[in-house]
Amino acid sequence: MSKDNVVFYGFTPVPRDPDVLFKDHPTASGPNPKQDLFTVGDFPLPDSPVVQEVKAFVKKELDEQTYNHSHRVYVYGAALVKTHFPSWTYDGETYYLACLLHDIGTAERFLASTKMSFEFKGAIVARDLILQLGGAEDQADSVCDAIIRHQDIFVKGGNITMVGQTLQLATILDNVGLRADLIHPRLIETTVAAYPRKGWSEHFARVIEKELALKPWCHTSTFEQPGWKQGVQSNFATDVRGNEVMRPFD
Repeated sequence: MSKDNVVFYGFTPVPRDPDVLFKDHPTASGPNPKQDLFTVGDFPLPDSPVVQEVKAFVKKELDEQTYNHSHRVYVYGAALVKTHFPSWTYDGETYYLACLLHDIGTAERFLASTKMSFEFKGAIVARDLILQLGGAEDQADSVCDAIIRHQDIFVKGGNITMVGQTLQLATILDNVGLRADLIHPRLIETTVAAYPRKGWSEHFARVIEKELALKPWCHTSTFEQPGWKQGVQSNFATDVRGNEVMRPFD
């Protein structure tokens, strides 16, 4: 891999732990973080033959709620980077592909058809698809890596790719409202108008519970108490249902 490809496809390493990433941050720390007045229209979606094929694939495989969530994640992540990490640079198409495909492993076709955790199965599906469509291997690898790690919320040490960190920050923002104060309320309003939640909190909580029931060893169980067993209320599903930031839009 060339040095240029490391940067272009978003492999540049950044701290994995957001508490480290945001410590004494000039715009994101403190009680009143910067909120640039963006709207969804400020973040046009990347377009290319590969993007069009991937969008058609995910639109066929995913339900509407998950498809819309993937687009909200793209917008929130792009806004977070533009406001708080303006020096970060990577290919917007690669990040968009990661967003489109990050939950493909939850699709009906894949969730119950494998014993693998949904992120890992989805990452393999995503990588294979991008390569089949003629995408660059480095692009496919960047998307795959970001999807595999997008629920590594409790990993404190080490690094993650820029694309992977952006995906993590945006998904947890949409799912539980964490760090929603880093973006402007108007951006949330316009984004949910363009890509409605349609009960996303309850919908995703049920997906969590379904995977835990099917595969109690799955990576999603890292959100739960050690030795989690069916019949024990899911901490993660509870947090998702308790998303007060997004409740008015559900």
